[in-house]
Amino acid sequence: MAARTTVQAFFDDKTWTVSYVIVDNASRCAAIVDPVLDFDFKSGRTSTVQADKLLAYIAEHGLQVQWILETHAHADHLSSARYLQGKVGGRIAIGEHIREVQATFKKLYNLERGFLPDGAQFDHLFKDGEVFHIGTVEVRALLVPGHTPADMAYVVDGAVFVGDTLFMPDVGTARADFPGGDAHTLYRSAQRILALPPETRMYVCHDYPPNGRTPAWETTVAAQRAGNIHVRDGVSEAEFVQMRQARDATLDVPTLILPSIQVNIRAGQLPPAEDDGVSYLKIPLNVLGKA
Repeated sequence: MAARTTVQAFFDDKTWTVSYVIVDNASRCAAIVDPVLDFDFKSGRTSTVQADKLLAYIAEHGLQVQWILETHAHADHLSSARYLQGKVGGRIAIGEHIREVQATFKKLYNLERGFLPDGAQFDHLFKDGEVFHIGTVEVRALLVPGHTPADMAYVVDGAVFVGDTLFMPDVGTARADFPGGDAHTLYRSAQRILALPPETRMYVCHDYPPNGRTPAWETTVAAQRAGNIHVRDGVSEAEFVQMRQARDATLDVPTLILPSIQVNIRAGQLPPAEDDGVSYLKIPLNVLGKA
C-alpha cells in the first residue's frame, strides 16, 4: 500500500540532531518533530538558520502545520518550537511526564517563582497510547521513558519517530544517567518499540557516525533487532543494564545541557526578560558532573 505521508529530514551538523516534517499527502497538513534553535555558547547568541530551513520547506510545499512535536526535553540542543509556532502556527506538544522533568530542573536552576512545573507551557500533553491526527492520518503517542521520564515515540503510517531512545544500529541507545533516567526502564522502552512490526521504518533524533560513516537517520525495526549493538535480539535486560551503567559512567556531561533544558522545559521559550529587557540563562555551579 502506498505511503500516506511524506517525511522530510533536516540534519544539523553542529548538534548531530535530525528534525523532521511529516506531511499528510492528502490534506497537506503537517507536523514538525524536534526542531532546533541555533545557539552559539561562546557568544550567547541564538539564531534560526535550522528552523528557517523547515519554514522554507513548509512554504514551498504549501503545508499547514498542525503540530510541533517534541520527543522529550532535549539536553543537546535548544528547541525552536516557539519560534516556529509564531511563524506557522501549530500546537506544541510533548508527553505528560514533562511535569516531572520540569519539577527536577526548576529546583536545579532555582527558576523564578512564576515558572510552574505543570506542563502548561505546552499546548498539549500526550498520555501513553493517545491517538491524534495529522490531517487524515492517525498518529499514536507511546511513552518510552528511561533516557528521561518524559520520552515519547510517535507511530504514524508504518513509521516510528523514536527521539533519543534508540540510535542507528551501529550507535546503539541513549544514555540513562540524566535526572530521572533509568537503564532498566530504557531497556523496556526499547523493547516496546522493537515489538512493532519488523518492517516499521524508524527515524532517530541523532546520529553520531562511527568510523567516518555518513550521517544517517532512517532504519527499520528489523534492522535494529538484528544489529543494534546494545539491544539486538538476545541481549538480556541484565546485560543491557550492566553495559549501559558502565558506559554512562565514562560519558561527559553534554555541552549544551545547562542552556538547553531551561529553554526546552518552557516549550522553546527563552526565560522571561529581566528589567533591562534581556533574557538570561542560568548556569548552576558545582552541581552536575563529577566532583
